[in-house]
Parts: sequence; structure tokens; C-alpha cells
Amino acid sequence: MNAVAHPDARPDLHRPGVGAVLVSTWSVGTPERQRAAVEAVRKAWESRAWPDLGLLSYSVLIGTDGDTLLHYSQWTEQQAYDDFVRTHRDDRNAEIDAAVPDIERVELRRYGAIHRSTVRGATSTGELPGVVVIVEADFDGAGEGVREDWVDGVFAALDEDAATRPVPGGISGQFHLSVDGGRVLNYAEWESEEAHEAWVTDEAPLSEAWRRVQHDPRLVGGRVRRYTPALSLSAGV
Repeated sequence: MNAVAHPDARPDLHRPGVGAVLVSTWSVGTPERQRAAVEAVRKAWESRAWPDLGLLSYSVLIGTDGDTLLHYSQWTEQQAYDDFVRTHRDDRNAEIDAAVPDIERVELRRYGAIHRSTVRGATSTGELPGVVVIVEADFDGAGEGVREDWVDGVFAALDEDAATRPVPGGISGQFHLSVDGGRVLNYAEWESEEAHEAWVTDEAPLSEAWRRVQHDPRLVGGRVRRYTPALSLSAGV
């Protein structure tokens, strides 16, 4: 099977069979190098057979910061990714690095399948969101159920705010729990970067539910980054 590239495409976030999700971040320095790196990824993958090791899809998103790339890949299980690393990753990375030298591979985190999701706007599978917002919440030594409880709190806050502080422009949110127990990642789709910025900077008072989420004493860090879909790869027929 060959790899098939779908430019400017989004992954099917709810496709069946996903047992593991890998999310990594690269720093490349400039918008020009972002685009060059995406093209290098496309060429490296299209010139090789699809690694039939449980990889379901591999997508790349471009950071609106002009520096970062986000890689989001769906696997049948964690072992499938480990097999890929052992047998197929190095030659692809070598070709990409030759085309775009000095890429900094900042972080790789392993997640399970989607833990909880919400859909608040209308978008078809093929329709692109204007921006993808990646929200990361970090917990230090979180005990059993802590992250799940925090995610439930986010949903409670969204429900509580539905009437007084709606989310215009919000499309969907997919919450993943990291395998190492330390992080929650929300892959959130929005109609536009402006819509997300307007919601973030809304000066309406936060509800008690949102205050509990944002000031949870179990949180030790977090960050929010925005991306646009650039490339999605899958196996051809």
C-alpha cells in the first residue's frame, strides 16, 4: 500500500479502531521553514510504502506562531507505534532533516483514544476548521481519577455557561489522557482564530464552575497553542 497525502486535510477524529494517539511538537523557526517541513514530510511518506503496522492516519498542523508543527497520529495500539519506530521512522526523519536541517523535536507524548468529546458547532468530516486549538493541562503525580474528574469539570462548566457565556465559533473538543498519567490534551476545533480569541478575552465574569477548573490545585501547568490543518496522510488502496 502506498501513502496517500491529503493537503490541508483534517484527521477523522472518531474513526473506528483507534487505540492510541501520538502527539509530537517540532520547532522549525520560521513560517517558510514550517511550509518546507510539511512538504518534506509529504515527500518522505509518499515515496515509501505505507507502514502496515497499525498506523491509521498521520496528520501535520502548522502553528499560528510561525514556528511550531504539531503531529497527530492515530494507531491501533501503542505497540504498533513502537514497531514503526524500530523499523520505519529513521529513514523518513533522515530525509526530512536533509531537506530542512536543524529541526528541534521538542516533545512526544502518548495518549489513549478519545476519553470524552463534545460537538457544539456543525462541520462535516471533510470540512476544515479555521483553527485547531491544542489545550494541555498538566498534573503532577495525579492520583486515580484526578484527570477524569477535571475533564468532567470542564464539561460541567461548558454546560453551566451555555446560556450566559456561549461559545460562538466553537465546533468540537476531543479530550485525551496521556499514558504517563500526567496530562490532559484537548484537541479543539474552532471556526476561526478570531472566534477563539474573542472567547478567551471575553470579559464576562467566570462562573464558579470555570473558576474550579482554572484554579484546580492539582494543576501544575498548562498551555494553549493554535494550529491550522496542513496535511493528513493515510494508506492508499
